[in-house]
Amino acid sequence: MLIVQVKEGEAIEKALKKFKKKFEKTGVVKALRERSKFTKPSVVFREARIKAIYKEKMQRNEEA
Repeated sequence: MLIVQVKEGEAIEKALKKFKKKFEKTGVVKALRERSKFTKPSVVFREARIKAIYKEKMQRNEEA
């Protein structure tokens, strides 16, 4: 459950913006989208490998 502290006299738009930001950080929508479709384990593994290679390449560029 998300709780947003609203100060007295604060605009409802500002409180709604805070709520949306907190909700997005929880990753609920992202998880639902992931579960809505099936991804083959081989594809998941391949994407993870590609991401790891990319991260390593970026890290090496920062060091150099």
